[in-house]
Order: sequence, then structure tokens, then C-alpha cells
Amino acid sequence: LRALQGGLLYLLLLLMAMIICGQTNVRSRQNWYGHYLNDSSYLLISISEPPIKKAKSFKAEAKVYAVINGSGFHKTTGKLIIYLSKDDTIGLRYGDRLLIQNKLQSIKNSGNPGAFDYQQYAAFQGIFHSVFLQPGEYRLQAGKDISFWNQFIFKSRAAIVNGLQKYIPGDNRITGIAEALLIGYKQDLDRDLVQAYSNAGVVHIIAISGMHLGLIYVVLVWIFARLPLIKRSTFARVFLILSCLWLFSILTGSSASVLRSAVMFTCIVIGKNFFKQSSAYNSLAASAFILLCYNPYFLWDVGFQLSYLAVFGIMWLQQPIYRRFYFKQRWLDLLWGMVSVTLAAQIVTFPICIYYFNQFPNLFLLTNLLAVPLSTVILFVEIFMLLFAWLPWLASLAGKLTALLISVMNWLIEACNAIPFSMIEMIYATPFTTIILYLLVFAITAWSMYRKRYWLRIALVSSLCFIVLQGVHIFQIQGRRQLIVYNISKHTAIDFVDKKMFLPMMDSALQSDASLQAFNLRVATWL
Repeated sequence: LRALQGGLLYLLLLLMAMIICGQTNVRSRQNWYGHYLNDSSYLLISISEPPIKKAKSFKAEAKVYAVINGSGFHKTTGKLIIYLSKDDTIGLRYGDRLLIQNKLQSIKNSGNPGAFDYQQYAAFQGIFHSVFLQPGEYRLQAGKDISFWNQFIFKSRAAIVNGLQKYIPGDNRITGIAEALLIGYKQDLDRDLVQAYSNAGVVHIIAISGMHLGLIYVVLVWIFARLPLIKRSTFARVFLILSCLWLFSILTGSSASVLRSAVMFTCIVIGKNFFKQSSAYNSLAASAFILLCYNPYFLWDVGFQLSYLAVFGIMWLQQPIYRRFYFKQRWLDLLWGMVSVTLAAQIVTFPICIYYFNQFPNLFLLTNLLAVPLSTVILFVEIFMLLFAWLPWLASLAGKLTALLISVMNWLIEACNAIPFSMIEMIYATPFTTIILYLLVFAITAWSMYRKRYWLRIALVSSLCFIVLQGVHIFQIQGRRQLIVYNISKHTAIDFVDKKMFLPMMDSALQSDASLQAFNLRVATWL
């Protein structure tokens, strides 16, 4: 009977998941704008975010709330991406309503071997079309489509960015990192510097994630545990901690990664304080369940996968690793604690990182030990600077300190990245090799905990399979003869491959842009 009940429960969850997926897929809705489009259609759209400045245009997401065609006026739903010319003097803003003609282009991939699947990524966001609007190709309509809540978020975010730019001296290598570290604002980041952070294995510190909320959570727990009236009431303490975490999440722009971390910490904090016997794994699973009920396509989001795998790894392996060694000196014990957290997160996430990025940072332990504490100090100095912005001299002093610390962190990361063999590149990865790596991780971990020989045998077989697959792939690519012509906007790139000989040709602008090469070319040479 119990087995039948369990089976029925799983069947119910499966049916619920199918219903939620169907509801989330905007194209399955009857009023999706794509069902009404023809060559003579006009679309009524509203800009749903402040336009973002790009190299040669402005980019924004827009909602399609009506389509006008020969059969009449149709109220619709759906989103698209609009690009506005920099020659446009009107200066469109969030909430503006526009009437445009149907010149939509379906979002497509570049077609380059191994390139990022942008079409699938956009589809998971519910976006399938884009349009480039020149001046005169749209008509500004009366009224605005503004949400008070979104307006508050956008204004708060703009105020924070302006405050950081006002008090932190330096170029975008400094201010860009400061903005990304505090609120996840990435428009001013230097692309070559981001590539250096990625190669060093510390790109997570410039993307708002669970680490940032975790640091703030630790400080909030420490503060409220020392306030006489609050520390006696569990409800008051939890309410204030969660309120501060969610306020920070909202003020940082309520991005998907921040909200994901906020929901995760909400479940963990409630479970820890009100359900003493509850497992941290249950709280983690509950937060994932809530988020997937809200949007099942989060499951294919790389940030979602890495966030939950990293937290799971810390819960599962941090204490076993930490208890391996004992240090009497407090500073050594603290250092080993940091090492154990980094190792636990890296052990569980490295197979999927290899799958998505085809590289492994050999110095991840060193770079994390240097960058994480430094970025923690920077984060709190930035918060202090904004809290005391009403005292310009104090905010300016904090801004100069922030610039100095970021300069040091950038120098350390670039110095580590310049060390020979600091990264293993061009690792062959498929879903099957990723499964083998996870089997290897699980087997080695189980063997180290329980010392059973069969776990060691599984680990050896898994590692042998992975090595053989890598060798077979190397043998296959060494015998190929190919001419690869890349599709890179406004650039020319061609690869001539003849067995072991490889001759790349590209224009001078692309040759000087390392980040663009890394995004478009590096993976293809290994496929």
C-alpha cells in the first residue's frame, strides 16, 4: 500500500510538472502574439526595462500587448528584444509605448561549431524574436505602461550605480567590478578582465549569488544575536534577517540569480529556526521545488545548476574535508575552513563546469583563497559607502579604499592567470563524459568515507573510461581535414585544419579581441 501511495504521489508530481511546463511555454498560449503575425501586421509594444547601452545600439526587452492586422485588433502576450539606433534622438525610456511594423527577425544561433546556444537560452526566457528600429520606424504612443514595483527597482538600481560611479575613482576595470560585485550590474565590465576572472576560477565573485547573500546573512545573524530585545524572539530575528536579505535582493535589481539565492536562504533559515529536526538537504530541495514551480526552465539555467550543486557540495563534503586535519593555531584553522569550503564546492561543480566551458582552472584554490576574502571586504566597504553617502567626505574615502582593493584584486587575478599551465583548456566534454566524472566524484568520496574496495574499483574504472574517451577524441580530430568559416558579425575568421596542422586566419580587430575569440573560436578548434 505504501509503495502504491508513493507511486501515485510521483505520478501526481509528474502531471503537475507537465501542466506547469505547458503553462510556462508562452507559445502554447492562445493569445501569444506570434499566432497573429503576417507581413502587414503592426505591433503595439511597451518597453519593459531601461534600454541598455551597447557598442552600436541600445538594447531593451519589450512586451507585446496587441497585434493589429487585417482581421482586427488582438490583445496579446509575449516578449521580444528591440535594438534602437544610437542616432535616435527621442531617448526612449522604460514604460514607453510604441507602434511598430512587423519587421521581426527570429532569434537564431550563429551556426559556429560549439557556439553558445543563444536561441535556446532566449526561448527559455520566453523570447523568440528581435527587431532593430531606426528613427522613424516606430510611432510613440500616448501613455506609459509602468509598474510601481519595477519603477522602484530600476530607480534604486540606477541610484546605486550612480553612487558607485560618483565615489569610486578609476576606469571601468574598477567601477565595472564594483558594480558587478555589489548589484550584479555587468554593463560596464571590461571583457578581457572578465575572461581573466573566468580562467582563474573566480568569476562567481562578480555575479551576485548565494555567496553574497551568505556573507550578508552571517553578518545579520551576528548583529541580531547581540541585540537584547531581538535575540530572545526567534520570530523577530528570522523576520528581520529575511526582510534584510529580500531588501538587498530587491535593491540589487531582483535578477534571477539573486532571487534564486534569496528563496534558497529563506527555506534554509525557516527550516533551521522553526523546524529543528529538519534536514538542510530538505530545505535546499524545497527552495529548488518552489523555484521550478515558478519557472521549470530554471532547470536548464547554468547559474541555477551551479548554485545548487555548489551549496549541495558544501553541505555534503565541507565537514568531512574539514575534519581531515586539525590545527591548534586559530589562523590556520580559519584558513583550512576556507579551503574546505572551496574544495567542497569545486569537487561537486567541476564536472558540469567542464561540460559548459571545456576548461579547468588549476589554481582555483589559490585564486579563491585570495579573491574571496578580498571581495568580501570590498562588498562591505561598498555597502558602508552607500549607507554613509550623506557624508560626502566619508563616502569618498570609502570609495578610494574600494578602488585600491579592487585594483589589488585585479592584479592578483591577472598575475595568477599569467602563470604557465594555470588552466587546462580544450577538454572534450559530452553529457556521457559528465556522467562518468560525477560517478568518479561519488565513488572517490564514498571510498574516502567508508573505505570499501568496490568504490575504489568504480573510481578506477570511471577514470579509465574518461581517459579512453579523451584519447579517442584526440585520435579522431588529428585525422580531420576541414575548412571552417565562422559567422561573427562584422568580423572575418577562417580556420584551415589538416590533420595536426592548424592555421587560423582573422581580421586585425578580431585578433586583438581575446574575449571575442574565446567566445567564438576556442571551442570549435577542439570539436
